[in-house]
Amino acid sequence: MFAVPTSHSGLIAVHADLLHFRSDPGPQADPGSYEYLPDGLLVVENGRVVQLGPYAQIEPSLPEHTRMLDYAGCLCLPGFIDTHTHFPQTDMIAAPAAHLLDWLDRYAFPHEARFADERHAAAVADFFLDQLLQNGTTTAMVFGSVHGQAAAAFFRAAQRRSLRMLAGKALMDRNCPENLRDAPGGGYGETAALIEIWHGRDRLEYAITPRFAATSSAAQMEVLAELAADFPDLPIQSHVAENLSEAKWVAKLFPSARSYLDVYDQYSLLRRRAVYAHCIHLDAGDRARMAETGTAAAFCPSSNLFLGSGLFDLDAMREAGVVVGMGTDIGAGTSFSMLRTLADAYKVTQLKGHTLGALQAFYLATRGGARALGLTHKVGSFEPGMEADFVLLDTAATPLLARRMEHASSLEERLFVLMTLGDDRAVRATHVLGEAVYQRDAG
Repeated sequence: MFAVPTSHSGLIAVHADLLHFRSDPGPQADPGSYEYLPDGLLVVENGRVVQLGPYAQIEPSLPEHTRMLDYAGCLCLPGFIDTHTHFPQTDMIAAPAAHLLDWLDRYAFPHEARFADERHAAAVADFFLDQLLQNGTTTAMVFGSVHGQAAAAFFRAAQRRSLRMLAGKALMDRNCPENLRDAPGGGYGETAALIEIWHGRDRLEYAITPRFAATSSAAQMEVLAELAADFPDLPIQSHVAENLSEAKWVAKLFPSARSYLDVYDQYSLLRRRAVYAHCIHLDAGDRARMAETGTAAAFCPSSNLFLGSGLFDLDAMREAGVVVGMGTDIGAGTSFSMLRTLADAYKVTQLKGHTLGALQAFYLATRGGARALGLTHKVGSFEPGMEADFVLLDTAATPLLARRMEHASSLEERLFVLMTLGDDRAVRATHVLGEAVYQRDAG
């Protein structure tokens, strides 16, 4: 079922229906924004895309030593990109609570305290990453616990699988249990040490990771500003404006800030490759500032619905020019499946009076996520030279999918059926740098 890649050398040709995006198709499904090749061939050499096109045109010219992978009838897309999730919350998925702050106190913080044990962290990291691969996700921005050794365990597990992961230890020094606190105003030294070891190692990147504004004192926010200045190319991840009670709390803690988002702005934490999860309770000024600074939003529909936090306004974000990616937000999110997450995203946009088309949804889960993370030059499409991470989706994986697909008359409709009725069972295989790391039917 799962395999650790041992080599990314050689020539591989993947026979399947190919789909990738050149740009955001938008609500009108711009036909120039994507490339769809039914009965296509994707050629990979040494872990990178070399060529794609019609099978009948390319196959006769391939060298004899080419390794052919036949997924005829499956839909092949770039690997899914999850722009916000928490590996320490794997074991508390599906934990009921009244609201976000109650959920943190009752479940998230107690579970994260267990990550002081590096062996526990390593075991959870292995399970978490295998779940991502089983669901076709090959790149993710991941929150850790406050423990440096847990972050190291996660990076080791990702490195063994040759995955492209952006992750970091959470920083918080107040308003959380004592055993989960950095020293007051602290966190710089341990974070800098982890950056030195892990950032840029193979396909790994370190992300500066404040938990959220309420759990960092003004002194620690100054430390975060210092980290951001000292490491200007590093990604940043945090949470903003998820819950109304949380937003009111942050307003009391930082009375000089114009808004919740402005707290981060005051400490120079808005910039390209900074990704803030949720972004529900923002105003027009906040969205304009995100667009101006290149700050991205992680749309986490499943967790927002689960905790009753509110409805993300994708249309307002688009109009403001804010870059958006998709996030499963495990463990308030209730599925590792990007397909199920997209189904929830569609329902959220419906409740907001707009429609999320299937082509735009799959763009958000692939190239859109790469854009949010500043990685469009590496992952998210099948342009020549890109890292060859991809997922194979079986459009007849379940009897219901197969029956419904018989009545799907267009690509848009097929994609909509996949994201509405699909889950991990629809993932036939996941490949990293060309090599199969998960196969549904393997022993």
